[in-house]
Amino acid sequence: MTFPLPRRIARVRPLDTQDPNEQFFVANDALDFDSAAGQQWIVIDSPFGASRANASSPSRHGWEKGAGVSEGSFTFLAPSVPANVLGMAHNTGQAGRDLPPQAFHKAASSVIGSGEAIQLSSNVGHVDPEAELTVVVGRTARGLTLETAGSAILGYTIGNDVSARDLQKTDELWISAKSQDTFTPAGPWIVTDLDAADLSIRIVHNGTGLTPASTADLGWKVDEIMVYLTSFMTLHPGDLVLTGFPAECARIQPGDTVVCRVEGIGELSNPVTKASWEDVPA
Repeated sequence: MTFPLPRRIARVRPLDTQDPNEQFFVANDALDFDSAAGQQWIVIDSPFGASRANASSPSRHGWEKGAGVSEGSFTFLAPSVPANVLGMAHNTGQAGRDLPPQAFHKAASSVIGSGEAIQLSSNVGHVDPEAELTVVVGRTARGLTLETAGSAILGYTIGNDVSARDLQKTDELWISAKSQDTFTPAGPWIVTDLDAADLSIRIVHNGTGLTPASTADLGWKVDEIMVYLTSFMTLHPGDLVLTGFPAECARIQPGDTVVCRVEGIGELSNPVTKASWEDVPA
């Protein structure tokens, strides 16, 4: 039996654009992401055809469907514009599975792309990054089963579930701890046709690699998570589902760099800065 080869899909913005909202989707089929072929992308239609937020901008010279574009000609954006961003609580190992599955919402406005800064307010307290395999929903889905869950998944990206630990202790719904601006870096691309059962996950904090883990360590697996979520809500094209963090993390502070790595996808790197909005007069 033959299986489809993974493909990378990215949402990008041309460097020469005059429109700060311009966006296109590009694809790359090279197996070696760092090769010369891996740096050359093809403009494609949006993979989220039913989502206005994920529509491609009108084509222009050099950015028509089928045009080839080099990686040096654009900036990677977050892989989609989600209506919903969801995470799984306590989803590490058997201890998590012994509890009923439990999800939390993250604000869609918290999503940023690779290279963008995680911004920390001066009063936010202890903040940890969490590298997570993240599902990118490809179609409208409700009432999925274990047999149909995979059909709703376009592919996978890397998500960083940035979490303010002190606020988690005082906010039982975790809204203030999880949904602050910039607290959901995602990217840099989507990888399709990826076997998510046993992928290495780790964080590199200021150049130091922390203890890794695997998606096999998740209590609730991807298909089970999709069945659970769609048992009570509708997922939409472009939605992001962060599946859980089983590896080691370290507190982040302004001046740091945090890199989240997931095997088969690559790495998501973000600097950490103090909140820019605190420098703006009220």
